[in-house]
Amino acid sequence: MSIPKFDQKEIDEAVQGPASPYGPGQKMFKTPVTAREAVRGAMTGKAYWQVVSMLVEHTIFTPRLLPDNVARAFVFEAQPFNALTEGGGKDMFGIEWEYIPVATGSMVRPGKPFVDDANEIMGKVKWPDIDSWDWAGSAKANNDTYLKSDKFNLCWFQTGWYERLISFMDFEGAIMALIDEDQQDAVHAFFDKLTDLYIRIFDKFITYFPSIDGFYIHDDWGSQKETFFSPAVAAEMIVPYMKRVTDFIHSKGKLCELHSCGQLMKQVPNIIAAGWDAWAGQPMNDTAKIYELYGDKILIGVMPEMYDPTTKTEEEQRAAAREFANKFCHPDKPSYTNYNGLSVMTQAYREELYKQSRINYSK
Repeated sequence: MSIPKFDQKEIDEAVQGPASPYGPGQKMFKTPVTAREAVRGAMTGKAYWQVVSMLVEHTIFTPRLLPDNVARAFVFEAQPFNALTEGGGKDMFGIEWEYIPVATGSMVRPGKPFVDDANEIMGKVKWPDIDSWDWAGSAKANNDTYLKSDKFNLCWFQTGWYERLISFMDFEGAIMALIDEDQQDAVHAFFDKLTDLYIRIFDKFITYFPSIDGFYIHDDWGSQKETFFSPAVAAEMIVPYMKRVTDFIHSKGKLCELHSCGQLMKQVPNIIAAGWDAWAGQPMNDTAKIYELYGDKILIGVMPEMYDPTTKTEEEQRAAAREFANKFCHPDKPSYTNYNGLSVMTQAYREELYKQSRINYSK
């Protein structure tokens, strides 16, 4: 089916939307399809308009039933959550996290790792009993209330493979375990069973929350200037386990996006090989170049050109939005707008971006 042509009524008949965890309410355009359909379309190569991650199209779902969400102080569900009073504590493996208010997030206090050598993990770890978690209670509280059919319901999963290894071994121990020949077999064994566990957890989510559309899984791989480990190490030690998870998610008709911080230009081929549908790099990445090189293989969250909205006229803002759309909104090669660029997303910019992307994607 072809994409409907843009009609100015889509903007003229917009209504005010509610505030989100990331900012004030935005105007909701009279779109030809729901936000849910638009995000799914963008992630499967059929974009309707330029999706703006986490602004209006997505619903973030991180229920407290998963211990990691409370430990990481990142709970979004029907029941309100106060990070200051409830954040931190033990994750699903019993590892203690400490909420750091200035960082608005949690970390494992370094210096006393769970293990010093990866060869100790399998003999010491206590695997969580996920069947004991209150899946039915959480489903009753969130289905058709917090999780609604018009938004793309994205279940965030906070701790991937390398990040889980860090939580067990501290950063230095984890990075050494990936490259130490005496520890690599143990890391493989742990990641293999960890992947089994993650697949079981995602299957539970899909079973109890049928309106979940996809998963947004965290595994940071880089610093401000460089990836933590070589592409060869990632390909050997992490990618096969990610691919098992993405294959499972796809087999259930769901989609999956990777969250991975740092300078990861070198790792994009691995991200693609691991089966992810989308990835938005942080601003230190040349996302325009990444889009140019790989945008036909994975949906890239492209950073808009940054500017101070207080110094630009409305027409200049609209011109910037049109320029962005004409560079990165193509029917055969869609993108989405990187959430790190939301500060330029004035009402004028967003209206023009929506309009021009609708025009471009319907060609």
